[in-house]
Amino acid sequence: MRFPASGAALLAAGFLLSATILGLSLGGAKRSLAASPVSATPLQIPPGEGPMAPEFPEGMEWLNTDRPLSLKALRGKIVLLDFWTYCCINCIHIIPDLKRLEAKYARELVVIGVHSAKFQNEKEAENIRDAILRYEIEHPVLNDRDFRVWNAYGANAWPTLVLIDPDGRVVGARSGEGVYEPFDRAISALIRAFEPTGRLDRKPIHFTLERDRSPKPVLSFPGKLIGDAKSGRLFVADSNRNRVIVLSLSGAIQEVIGEGQAGLTDGDFAAAQFNKPQGLAFDAAANLLYVADCNNHAIRRIDLNARKVTTLAGNGRQAGYPPTGGVGRAVSLSSPWDVLLKGNTLYIAMAGMHQLWTLDLKTLRAAPYAGTGGEDIQDGPLSRALLAQPSGLTTDGQRIYFADSEVSAVRSADIGGKGEVRTLIGTGLFHFGDVDGAYPRARLQHPLGVAYRNGYVYIADAYNHKVKRVHVKTRTLETVIGTGKRGMQDGPAKQATLNEPNGVFWVGDKLYIADTNNHLIRVYNPASGSVSTLRLSGLEKLTLPSMPAFLGSVERFPMQEVAPETKTLSLEIELPKGTKFNPAAPFRIRAVSDRPQSIAVATLNITQGAHRLSLPITPKSGEATLTVEMSINYCAEGNEGLCYYKEARLAIPLRVTAGGSSSPSVKYILYR
Repeated sequence: MRFPASGAALLAAGFLLSATILGLSLGGAKRSLAASPVSATPLQIPPGEGPMAPEFPEGMEWLNTDRPLSLKALRGKIVLLDFWTYCCINCIHIIPDLKRLEAKYARELVVIGVHSAKFQNEKEAENIRDAILRYEIEHPVLNDRDFRVWNAYGANAWPTLVLIDPDGRVVGARSGEGVYEPFDRAISALIRAFEPTGRLDRKPIHFTLERDRSPKPVLSFPGKLIGDAKSGRLFVADSNRNRVIVLSLSGAIQEVIGEGQAGLTDGDFAAAQFNKPQGLAFDAAANLLYVADCNNHAIRRIDLNARKVTTLAGNGRQAGYPPTGGVGRAVSLSSPWDVLLKGNTLYIAMAGMHQLWTLDLKTLRAAPYAGTGGEDIQDGPLSRALLAQPSGLTTDGQRIYFADSEVSAVRSADIGGKGEVRTLIGTGLFHFGDVDGAYPRARLQHPLGVAYRNGYVYIADAYNHKVKRVHVKTRTLETVIGTGKRGMQDGPAKQATLNEPNGVFWVGDKLYIADTNNHLIRVYNPASGSVSTLRLSGLEKLTLPSMPAFLGSVERFPMQEVAPETKTLSLEIELPKGTKFNPAAPFRIRAVSDRPQSIAVATLNITQGAHRLSLPITPKSGEATLTVEMSINYCAEGNEGLCYYKEARLAIPLRVTAGGSSSPSVKYILYR
């Protein structure tokens, strides 16, 4: 996507000069989904070539790092600036490429995300922090909310990447997707050029990431949900845990589908793998669940009777541009974000292609249904309309209604292969806000989910932290839930608060909401006019598989000197303020000694979390390290629907001495 032209002077001349050398280009745009062919010309940098990279302004907000950064301090490193905004599907698409580059050049390359927000909501640091966690970003991010860095570098599209050499000079830039191959070549060439000069810094550099400072909720960024009143079930895409959860309507966990690690693996519930699943569709008659497996670029089917997961369409590779169809696992898809079942046809919100697609469930042929693949808001015949990152689907039986997120719109498409795309709310790529009323004045801000009921389309208006509804005939928009501020407050609907809700679905007479950035399921009861939090039970089904494959942090303690007569080591656990141990979930702990002949530890039988625990030890002589592994479940005080867990490994060295303590104690703080 191109940003409206700014008044800042561009460094285009310097960019293009160096881009020619690297075989890169400053061109393309978010609307161009496939990268332009790039030159294979090898890098030959004359001394002093390229303009000096503008320094980061002082006093700006930095995230995913414990300190501000400067290009001066990074001299000797190759630096790659990623100008992005977290709503942008093409920015999301290049994250795997950036991860590959960071892994391959871990000692030479520093990636810095420059978050230059499109939407007002995206300018807030806390919202960017959530996006960093959601997209599992592992490099520092600068909040460029006022476009100071964007303007200094002359960027004009999301995403734009700028490459800076170890001397601090701009040597290439490129906009659009498909960035791994050209930047792999360019970085490799820079290493070859600078290594002989001694000006390449290969010392490892580490940053304190947001994930290391953030509690891990039991649900993690749930994306979409769907329910069935007859069977009393709710299906939730627990997106960042790469699984689908089956709940009762009262919150009892019935099934966990997915092993939990990101992957594209079919099989039984325990072995199957997903990668950031989003939309769901349910065939009640056949007891089948269809899944938009977003980051796998695939459509999956869950057979709830046979307890099996099968891939129906998608080969795991993102489709290029222009969009084409195909059959079954031979077809390439692009970020399917939602699915809707109608007879033997599965409609797909193909966010990465700015289109609606269909999948024939008999032949498994997938093909574009509405939209050319160009990104904008333009009504008209299905094949000629322009869409912009469709992300949510619903129907009244005659039309599909969809959340067209990048144009902050709700639109409709006729069912049956003929007809048109029409707009209910929304007027343009940069027309957004929080305004109730009639079209065209009414405004949404990046809606992501929709649910039809009784002549209204209910909308997860994500960036306004609201649920709204639009009357289909009058095109009049009104707020149903929320204040417009992010929060986590139950109560009367207009006073309740949400945090970037992504999904909505009616089950019976209640509206269930995937309150994504709160990691919660919320429930709206129109009869009482109130919003409540769905309290989950049976949490042991969610956390049990994680203990054998330890994934937590490791904390090493100073040497503790203990007396020979010592019987126990006291372990104090400090939870985050405002939380308590969850009595409805298991607390698991185990401890081993690396030298039991010196200091032994007894088998533990502790099943309930407590702030102080006693670990039975038998000191003999010498030294040993006690390793304590814990799986801790805890929840918010006053809101036990908001639950967290923490896996921790403590390394506690002990030495037996005559003058040691007979009542040794260590304190573990979950998050400092």
